[in-house]
Order: sequence, then structure tokens, then C-alpha cells
Amino acid sequence: MASTKDDKIPELGDLIEIFRGAYQHWAIYIGDGFVVHFSPPIECTPDGSCTQGGLLSTVAQVKMEKLSDVAGKDEYRINNLLDDQYDVQPISMMVQKAKTLLGERFTYNMLTSNCEHFVTEIRYGYPESCQANNPLVKLSKFGLGVLYFLLRN
Repeated sequence: MASTKDDKIPELGDLIEIFRGAYQHWAIYIGDGFVVHFSPPIECTPDGSCTQGGLLSTVAQVKMEKLSDVAGKDEYRINNLLDDQYDVQPISMMVQKAKTLLGERFTYNMLTSNCEHFVTEIRYGYPESCQANNPLVKLSKFGLGVLYFLLRN
């Protein structure tokens, strides 16, 4: 079962940072234990086996799920990281925008269009990702790109 790092209860529009080892997954809280987040879609074959795209995915889908399901056993915290830099959108506007986007698929790029960009755009009106600006993440992305190129050729 997931646990919070600070035992705070999320409020509507809060950004949720989920710690997944080498990276963080981000979601926005929309009430009643649910979050909206942006992640690679789960693809199922006719035989019933399902897989979820990983870091090399180029498409992600907007989903609404229970926070407890998204976090799984990983720790998470409320992290409205840019509140001191940007105005926060009205709560009703954030929740409505998040729900309007449910099911939509968009281009996924670790550096320019990831789950953190998605939630910061909803909360602040500006897509930003602090983890994508980290030099180690950029180096990892370059390494994954080279690996992907080598595997395809």
C-alpha cells in the first residue's frame, strides 16, 4: 500500500508526486480519492495479455484512477512545486480541464511532454518539468535514444 511522505490529505487541484525510484510520476488530485495522470496506454492482445509502454513510448493517454492504484506501493507526496512562481488556476477550471482530457492520447516525450508537464499545465497554465531539466535526465534520454536507434537497426 502506498504511503504519503508527509501524511497530508490531498485537496482538489493538488499535484501528487509519486516516487518511482529513478524518476517521479505526477498526477493531479480531482477528489474522492481519484487523480488524473498522463501515462503510456495499456495495450491488450486478444489472448488477454496486457503490457504498458515504458520510457521509449511516444504516446501517452490521460487516465483517471484511484490515487492508491496509481501509487501502488510507492511513496507519494503533495507537491505544488510552482505555486511561488505562477498563479494557480481556479480549482473548478483545473478539475474540469483534467476531466475533459480523459481518454485523450498525446505525444509523449520525456523532455518536452511528460506527466509533470501535463499536470503543471493544468494547475498553472504552463507546462514545466523540473525533472526534465535535470542534466542527468537529459543524459539518460540521450543514452536511451542511442539504445533505441541501435535496437531498431
